[in-house]
Amino acid sequence: MHPRTLFEKIWDNHIVHQGAGEPALIYIDCHLVHEVTSPQAFAGLRIAGRKVRRTDKTFATMDHNVPTSDRSLPIVDPISKQQIDTLVQNCRDFGITLFDLQSKDQGIVHIIGPELGLTLPGITLVCGDSHTSTHGAFGAFALGIGTSEVEHVLATQCLLQEKSKTFLMSVNGALPYGVEAKDIILSIIGEIGTSGATGYVIEYAGDTIRALSMEERMTVCNMSIEAGARAGMIAPDEKTFRYLKGRRYAPVDFKSAIKRWKTLPTEAGAIFDKTLSIDASRLAPQVTWGTNPGQVVSINGTIPHPADAANPDEKKSTERALEYMALMSGTRIEDISIERVFIGSCTNARIEDLRRVAAFVKGRHVSQKVYAMVVPGSQQVKRIAEEEGIDVILKEAGFDWRESGCSMCLGMNPDILKPGERCASTSNRNFEGRQGKGGRTHLCSPVMAAAAAIEGHFVDVRQYGSRTVLPFKLESYDDGTL
Repeated sequence: MHPRTLFEKIWDNHIVHQGAGEPALIYIDCHLVHEVTSPQAFAGLRIAGRKVRRTDKTFATMDHNVPTSDRSLPIVDPISKQQIDTLVQNCRDFGITLFDLQSKDQGIVHIIGPELGLTLPGITLVCGDSHTSTHGAFGAFALGIGTSEVEHVLATQCLLQEKSKTFLMSVNGALPYGVEAKDIILSIIGEIGTSGATGYVIEYAGDTIRALSMEERMTVCNMSIEAGARAGMIAPDEKTFRYLKGRRYAPVDFKSAIKRWKTLPTEAGAIFDKTLSIDASRLAPQVTWGTNPGQVVSINGTIPHPADAANPDEKKSTERALEYMALMSGTRIEDISIERVFIGSCTNARIEDLRRVAAFVKGRHVSQKVYAMVVPGSQQVKRIAEEEGIDVILKEAGFDWRESGCSMCLGMNPDILKPGERCASTSNRNFEGRQGKGGRTHLCSPVMAAAAAIEGHFVDVRQYGSRTVLPFKLESYDDGTL
């Protein structure tokens, strides 16, 4: 057999059936469910008189619609309440484990999966959510699926899929001070575009990727979908194993699991359909200026002119983006003022993200013209942050400290932008109306968002020098033992 990539090994291990010239039927090891894409799927099961085939492989939480304010208060929005109540009833009727609003394990689906040890190397994992690619950081083949596919997996624990092509993204070099994982993936999308990886599964490799913590790797894989990729993956290593050790759903025979997982990385000589090399040492902090993640430049850059577009479609897209964002070509990114800051989402609401923000803002204060909120990605993240005093630091600096949920990543809950409001956001999408009708979103890293909150406009975090000393251990799972 020819040398195989990480993706090819997992794919081959999960084929249930494949006819000549047909999509493959692959087995799904783990199915994560939330309240938005599941109601129709469960309704379809009821109509057909079917049960959930593997309740032990299916786990649910509520995240998109949940309010991030006081949870003792009733949910005001009737649609949000209906979707949450419907998920509770569906999980009860079909016997599915649910991490609800009263659970200490509730949170954004792509954050609690790894926290609980549901996300494991070598597995296939699906969820009715595009950012399921996050879980690929563990060496899993993780992909977002549509509502009809959610129903199919619930009923059969299998999924019909065309085999994707492979894309090796090799990132090497030491990251400069002030440059984070978010900047890596934003710069990649800026270079290849939002359709540059369409039809591919990306494998991120190189010494820069290896140097990232597991939480930073999740940030990179999370936004693979924004480059058009079907999934993003990183081969498991010792960091992966240390992260997973002792997690609730991790394998009982952990040593045997590690032995299996060590066979997963891409073999020498394996051929990828496409490759790209990135020099991380040349990267700078990134900020989006337009209405898709590919419309991005470094913090010391300026907004491009439509006349510089490569083709008529790009020219039209640039013109439309500038109109919606109320920006002018040639404007320096550092001259863009903001009114709102959102630090959260499945991209950047993990404990390490909050530790970095707390270290940066300690002794500083949010600008009087800015409303800034920090939304932990899960109740576990919130608990750890409060144990470490991170919440106190953030509140003293003028940030609003919230309950866990998707929050302002999307306009599907009370946390939304008003028309015309401009926001520095650590989320993953800056589409028109994504954070609220008429809202203007600029994507950036957590520390860049924190700096914007302090200054009232975008600012190069590198100007602060390296005086900021992190008072927290970033990789809290990395105890050096296995």
